[in-house]
Amino acid sequence: MTPLSPQHLRRLILDQAHRARVGHIGSAFSIVEVIAALYGAALRAAAPRDPDRDRFILAKGHGALALYAALFLKGWLPRAELDSYCADASRLGVHPEHQVPGIDFSTGSLGHGLSMAVGAALGARLAGSQRRVFVLLSDAECNAGAVWEAVMFAAHHRLSRLTAIVDVNGQQAFGYTRNVLDLAPLGRKFEAFGWAVEQVDGHDLDALSSVLARDHDEGSPRVVLAQTTFGKGVSFMERQLAWHYLPVSDEQHAAALAEIEGGTR
Repeated sequence: MTPLSPQHLRRLILDQAHRARVGHIGSAFSIVEVIAALYGAALRAAAPRDPDRDRFILAKGHGALALYAALFLKGWLPRAELDSYCADASRLGVHPEHQVPGIDFSTGSLGHGLSMAVGAALGARLAGSQRRVFVLLSDAECNAGAVWEAVMFAAHHRLSRLTAIVDVNGQQAFGYTRNVLDLAPLGRKFEAFGWAVEQVDGHDLDALSSVLARDHDEGSPRVVLAQTTFGKGVSFMERQLAWHYLPVSDEQHAAALAEIEGGTR
């Protein structure tokens, strides 16, 4: 597989968000290395419509710009379409749509992505396929009861080819997760339901690539808790709740771009 550059992904996210005057930059920045590890090392997919490809669901659909940037770098999304992000009649909206090659499920309604992944994993088993299923959730998404119904179902059916990744950045639209609905200890909750739990630095590309590319055949589903920083890569965005929604001004775009290109964060 061809490695994907987190720096390149962040620049694409920033430029497209600036051009379209759309927010959700901090949420996309926090998952850059996870997306880079998936599309540069872990996912077995020769082509976006290959029936035997691994499946990926971006449950936190508001981070879609990171996914679009990866599909572009993979050569699955033309530059002209990437540049249509959030334009009239574009297929690329704030949340991903399955009509786009390389996107298997439309998402954005938080709390439902894991259920889709569970269905995909069970469907693969029934079809006799060895394809794996990966799903990327936000930590705040784990506030939703439907997530835990899916957690129980997956454990009961021992869906060992299912990997959930949780973007543990500690923030959500309404505040910090510890204040809105405290999830700690998240790993022990998954373990109690019968999942194998791994923890990793969500910005360590090598560690993420190693963990996600490794087959998990322990008779249980797996969750990877990726410890991340909201807005990672731009100092004035990091851990700042405002960047859940705010677009960047011309001045902020220039300042953020200088940090990304300089690799100062």
